[in-house]
Amino acid sequence: MPDPGCAYFLADAHLGQGSEESNRARERDLLAFFDRVGTDQAALYVVGDLFDFWFEYSHAIPKRFVRVLTALGGLARGGTPLLYVGGNHDFWIGDFLRRELGVAFTDEPLPLAIQGRRIFLAHGDGLGPGDHGYKLLKKVLRNPAARFLFRWIHPDLGIPIASAASHTSRSHAPRAHQSEQELAARLADPLFKEGYDAVVLAHLHRPIHWKGGGRDFIVLGDWIERRTVLKLMDGRFEMFEFKG
Repeated sequence: MPDPGCAYFLADAHLGQGSEESNRARERDLLAFFDRVGTDQAALYVVGDLFDFWFEYSHAIPKRFVRVLTALGGLARGGTPLLYVGGNHDFWIGDFLRRELGVAFTDEPLPLAIQGRRIFLAHGDGLGPGDHGYKLLKKVLRNPAARFLFRWIHPDLGIPIASAASHTSRSHAPRAHQSEQELAARLADPLFKEGYDAVVLAHLHRPIHWKGGGRDFIVLGDWIERRTVLKLMDGRFEMFEFKG
């Protein structure tokens, strides 16, 4: 992606979770925000869990929230630099986004060099020391064999099963109670030592912006309660709540 003069980051909309009213409100605000991204001629980074569950069969995808997919495709076709980083609920995205919408996707942490900043960007699940049980489960689920086997389950059965399972994983945020300093020490300090001057994560559904020594440790909030957006302009980060 080219170095953008303005970049926005958002995560954890979990479309598909909760009531129909809540989902439609989140969808409506996302569409309004995507309009702003296009108007500002900014880059957009989706940092995981836009959907509460996603799986691509050979000839089928989840049919809900087509308007969000269409809007993402419209941004990409209009020239917006757009990258989707998979989270722990939507890592099973295949090539649909790239092939049909022109949206780049990765399910791995991503180093960015934009606006003079060296940024480590990731959803954040399983990051840092410890948490070995989850890290093992993550490797199993992301194995190509798991995707191949799941594809044999009919979508009308497989998608509800996986959606129910995703609800149980929502409580897996073992570090959410820790202070900003503790989280920065565990998650960001090792990456700062590698030369990054900013670490941008999601997953905890808790907005954090810790600054120190010219470095930024940021955890995006969510799009469920807060509509949290991170803006990077002129090398400076600003977090705000989008009001529609």
